[in-house]
Amino acid sequence: MPAVALLPFTITPSRKSSSPSAFRLTEKFVLLLVFSAFITLCFGAIFFLPDSSKLLSGVFFNSGVETDTSKTGTDRDANIFGADSVERKLAKIRKDHEKALNEAKDTLQKKPDEIKQDILSEKDKVAQENMVFKTNGGNAALPYLDFKRPPGVVGREPADPETRQKRDKVKEMMKFAWDSYKHYAWGSNELKPISKQGHSSNLFVSVFEVNIRFVGGLLSAFYLSGEEVFRKKAVELGEKLLPAFNTPTGVPWALLNIKSGIGRNWPWASGGSSILAEFGTLHLEFMHLSELSGKPVFAEKVMNIRKVLNRLDKPQGLYPNYLNPNSGQWGQHHVSVGGLGDSFYEYLLKAWLMSDKKDEEGKKMYYDSIQAIETHLIRKSSGGLTYIAEWKGGLLEHKMGHLTCFAGGMFALGADGAPDDKTGHQMELAAEIARTCHESYTRTNLKLGPEAFRFDGGVEAIATRQNEKYFILRPEVIETYMYMWRYTHDPKYRQWGWEALQALEQHCRVEGGYSGIRDVYASHPNLDDVQQSFFLAETLKYLYLLFSDDDLLPFEHWVFNTEAHPLPVIKKRTDK
Repeated sequence: MPAVALLPFTITPSRKSSSPSAFRLTEKFVLLLVFSAFITLCFGAIFFLPDSSKLLSGVFFNSGVETDTSKTGTDRDANIFGADSVERKLAKIRKDHEKALNEAKDTLQKKPDEIKQDILSEKDKVAQENMVFKTNGGNAALPYLDFKRPPGVVGREPADPETRQKRDKVKEMMKFAWDSYKHYAWGSNELKPISKQGHSSNLFVSVFEVNIRFVGGLLSAFYLSGEEVFRKKAVELGEKLLPAFNTPTGVPWALLNIKSGIGRNWPWASGGSSILAEFGTLHLEFMHLSELSGKPVFAEKVMNIRKVLNRLDKPQGLYPNYLNPNSGQWGQHHVSVGGLGDSFYEYLLKAWLMSDKKDEEGKKMYYDSIQAIETHLIRKSSGGLTYIAEWKGGLLEHKMGHLTCFAGGMFALGADGAPDDKTGHQMELAAEIARTCHESYTRTNLKLGPEAFRFDGGVEAIATRQNEKYFILRPEVIETYMYMWRYTHDPKYRQWGWEALQALEQHCRVEGGYSGIRDVYASHPNLDDVQQSFFLAETLKYLYLLFSDDDLLPFEHWVFNTEAHPLPVIKKRTDK
């Protein structure tokens, strides 16, 4: 990234001297020459005095430490600092003295016009640095960035009138959800649309949630708008997350007190472990933080996580959901492509894509893990539905979560780079997962999917436990529809998305926004009174993209973080 280095002192371009006696630059230069001559005279006198080493050591090195006056000066200096240390300091003083003399001589030998030109050049340099400082909003810590908006920020209107009408409907839903939040819950994390008040679930202690929602959102806002304030705030917030990595392994804590910098893990996590989907879902944002700030520390933190993972043995090639940040060892051997594991795999693939396919390590980790998942977790029901089970200590639980439904889109996104000519197979697998998740919607009374559904006891794609029957406006099924549409243009994916939109409008829309539902199998919805923030960030965004042309945020130029905030592919710069 081209950047202009800033001087290590604070520049105050707006400050001007109000004193009529303030020195001009030429007068300061003359004073500098006089001062240099005075220093030369003083140092020359010191060096020609007898036993000057004792004098110098007393002047420069004696800090008031009481010493034995019976010892000679040399012994005393050696006791406190060491004889070699004294000689080194004397040598440095002589060297600096000679350098100052030579610079003064060189300047005095120049013609007046040359001295004047040097002064003008120095003024130009300071003016350029002031411009960089102003461009960065007064934040001297950030390098100058010649912002160029990535392609695809604005796409064409859909040519088909029906598709355009459906996209306009999504836009109306977004405006209604946002206006409701702004009117009833401004300043709170989320909205209670029935109570018409704010809902402040305390997400600002979770490193993972702060990263994907707030850091990711700020980064995306910067890349879409070019407004410098978003870059500045993203970097500031990223820096506040860095103390979370202060563990023996560098694997971050799940929770962080941003004020004190003290971290800890969820009390319920296996033996004080960090969670795979949390520490594994920082990579995209932290790589961009390094890109925008010029500070490699962000990239170093997430690359270290990979080093820890690559040193560990994986049971059956699988990544357990729990890792102890102190010992660097796996916790409970529970593997899931849904909750606790999901976005770790997503970020391996997207790290490779976001690097303009230069991150070979991320690519290998992704395809190796997908092979293990297909071997050990992916199964087909007696009714022909493909699903992804969960693995607990070698035993399969034939349950698939709504969160796991994102995997259809992930398989489609990664199909083109699949090894050994498996592109077609990966697309088939993606289509099968999309179909299964669609079935989980159609088999409910409200045509909205449950939090989890099972494949056992003669049941297929249906939630059998009361605590799995709720729907909280999740995006993962629609996310997969969007990816499948982009890669196949099969009209059924737009149709499935439209059916979900109609169910949302019919059952979730209330006067003050959109609400989740406690039981999707009930005849009449029992609403939970929460409009989740990811409903706007993800669900509605993926619906909008589903009914948009492919030139809007095209995949060759953008990847989406796990909260659907678009981040540009980091292209290798040729201009230096």
